[in-house]
Amino acid sequence: MVASAFLPELWTEILIPVCAVVGIVFSLFQWFIVSRVRVSADQGASSSSGGANNGKNGYGDYLIEEEEGVNDQSVVAKCAEIQTAISEGATSFLFTEYRYVGVFMVIFAAIIFVFLGSVEGFSTENKPCTYDDTKTCKPALATAAFSTIAFILGAVTSVLSGFLGMKIATYANARTTLEARKGVGKAFIVAFRSGAVMGFLLAASGLLVLYITINVFKIYYGEDWEGLFEAITGYGLGGSSMALFGRVGGGIYTKAADVGADLVGKIERNIPEDDPRNPAVIADNVGDNVGDIAGMGSDLFGSYAEASCAALVVASISSFGINHDFTAMCYPLLISSMGILVCLITTLFATDFFEIKAVKEIEPALKNQLIISTVIMTVGIAIVSYVGLPSSFTIFNFGAQKVVKNWQLFLCVCVGLWAGLIIGFVTEYYTSNAYSPVQDVADSCRTGAATNVIFGLALGYKSVIIPIFAIAISIFVSFSFAAMYGVAVAALGMLSTIATGLAIDAYGPISDNAGGIAEMVGMSHRIRERTDALDAAGNTTAAIGKGFAIGSAALVSLALFGAFVSRAGVHTVDVLTPKVIIGLLVGAMLPYWFSAMTMKSVGSAALKMVEEVRRQFNTIPGLMEGTAKPDYATCVKISTDASIKEMIPPGCLVMLTPLIVGFFFGVETLSGVLAGSLVSGVQIAISASNTGGAWDNAKKYIEAGVSEHAKSLGPKGSEPHKAAVIGDTIGDPLKDTSGPSLNILIKLMAVESLVFAPFFATHGGILFKYL
Repeated sequence: MVASAFLPELWTEILIPVCAVVGIVFSLFQWFIVSRVRVSADQGASSSSGGANNGKNGYGDYLIEEEEGVNDQSVVAKCAEIQTAISEGATSFLFTEYRYVGVFMVIFAAIIFVFLGSVEGFSTENKPCTYDDTKTCKPALATAAFSTIAFILGAVTSVLSGFLGMKIATYANARTTLEARKGVGKAFIVAFRSGAVMGFLLAASGLLVLYITINVFKIYYGEDWEGLFEAITGYGLGGSSMALFGRVGGGIYTKAADVGADLVGKIERNIPEDDPRNPAVIADNVGDNVGDIAGMGSDLFGSYAEASCAALVVASISSFGINHDFTAMCYPLLISSMGILVCLITTLFATDFFEIKAVKEIEPALKNQLIISTVIMTVGIAIVSYVGLPSSFTIFNFGAQKVVKNWQLFLCVCVGLWAGLIIGFVTEYYTSNAYSPVQDVADSCRTGAATNVIFGLALGYKSVIIPIFAIAISIFVSFSFAAMYGVAVAALGMLSTIATGLAIDAYGPISDNAGGIAEMVGMSHRIRERTDALDAAGNTTAAIGKGFAIGSAALVSLALFGAFVSRAGVHTVDVLTPKVIIGLLVGAMLPYWFSAMTMKSVGSAALKMVEEVRRQFNTIPGLMEGTAKPDYATCVKISTDASIKEMIPPGCLVMLTPLIVGFFFGVETLSGVLAGSLVSGVQIAISASNTGGAWDNAKKYIEAGVSEHAKSLGPKGSEPHKAAVIGDTIGDPLKDTSGPSLNILIKLMAVESLVFAPFFATHGGILFKYL
């Protein structure tokens, strides 16, 4: 007798979409509240909500300008003007990028259909199931067609996630600036609510589209769950392939502008970071949105989609799939559903239950979001594991079925969840200027840029140690309990609080833009101090978000790798065989090749930007004096053209490698490539992200000058500060282009290999067949 889940199938079919809809409604509610902050020169607009809501979320508070006797309403009009320029620049870039990506999407969708359809010569006859010869399954042509549809759905959802996130961020930046006139708490709430809009919209829409896709595909596949969930893997491939271009293209855009603005503005002309006289300043602010918001949104959506697909594929050939236990099969989706509800409760702690009254409370409030969501989610996972799983079941384990208890799967998810928190806090320790590692990097600037670079690189290498141990322990525990399915749900555990993670991640670029706008419109020093404090906290949370993304990518990639070798019929990967070891070596090299391409792309684009900014300063009369306006549009065009052109080669490297290796060298060599890229890619990604984040915050530490030590290194324009700016400039492409893109590389190659596994198993390895 086979036990079934406590939760009836009907309730499962209701609960998952309801939780997704609740997430979408909550995100719209947050957007509505943010929209009540008016970007208008009308003096009464700021208090449009009346006096009834004058508490911590009120809008009728006096402004700092009124306190100082200034209250110049022209700054509000300037805020609106700059916000419009940033929004239009970001929208224009994304539409240009998506036109190129759309062509790729159509071509690659055709490749998926042709390659998978050719596995059985485009036959329309049903076939015996791979894992149960007594049953018949749908033909390979059906898998080809539905995988293609799933790929397009994943790609479109990923693109929309990035685009909507960007629109929300550009909608909120000036509003955050204007609220900073009332107090740091008001500005914090606007920035955080705006981040929550993106977080919940992405998490909920990703879950809803995946759930609907499964149910629509089930109409055709019926009892063939193996074929159904194999086709669903295209959803993860579509999500990650779009994320790759979004991360690389957006990263090149933002860092080309940032490096160009810093090198000429800060070092050569000794003007502030977001000074309106700097021709690259609008491009820099646009870049924050297209790289850190649109790219990051697509990236984490891809991680979520791939983790879900890996878990579903492995479960489809276990007792869940064999016995057609729909509730247990949907366990990964139930975890994500619970995550939305937990993150909703957690968000209220930042926006409604507590009030930010001082600058020093900002960073703890954001960190508490991670702790609270993790603690509550642990209880949520226990509930889901009890009601959504049978007390005992079997999981497919490389040719055998492993007996697993529901409490063991609960521990698998928990170990991933808590490992994510550990990685987040280790990342914070190495990148926040509140701790000694970054302060040591700042101190090294006393003797120039060279020692700053040496200390920063050493910090990045050292920061890899604890996250790798956390990932290794997660893999050991989860695999011991539930084989590759355990690893897949551990990855989902790490991503289960994705709505909160995205909220605090998106908060960073919104605050950064808010500070830039305050500088450009000439707001008072006190307002700029508030926006700088918001930005500094956001810089650390952005690093924490990257840590989560990289850690989850490692677990997701391993789970996808396990699903691939199972699907391709590889029972053991023997590293002593030549086929595998050459794959390991090549795979370990790929992250270096990829990083070299993206770093050089940023360098080439930044070179053009520096030349253009210098040209404008030298040829436009009155620009330095502030009597003439710079040509922002040319700088925006340089970043756009460079990023579109430069994102194609790295994208092709990642997308073509599995196809070439699998077709010419076979599944064993491809297994080696995937393992090699996973092992080296995770290390480089963590190191690059943390090194760049440390250099950035070392610079901010000197600029803020809060402690006696920081004051001794400053002020802005001092030699230590110039050395810190050089370190920050070197770190920019590391933390915002190469590092974050590497986690997509390892995930994308693994999910692509899984999608094409039937083709590689049938037609792959042609070189070895004829040698």
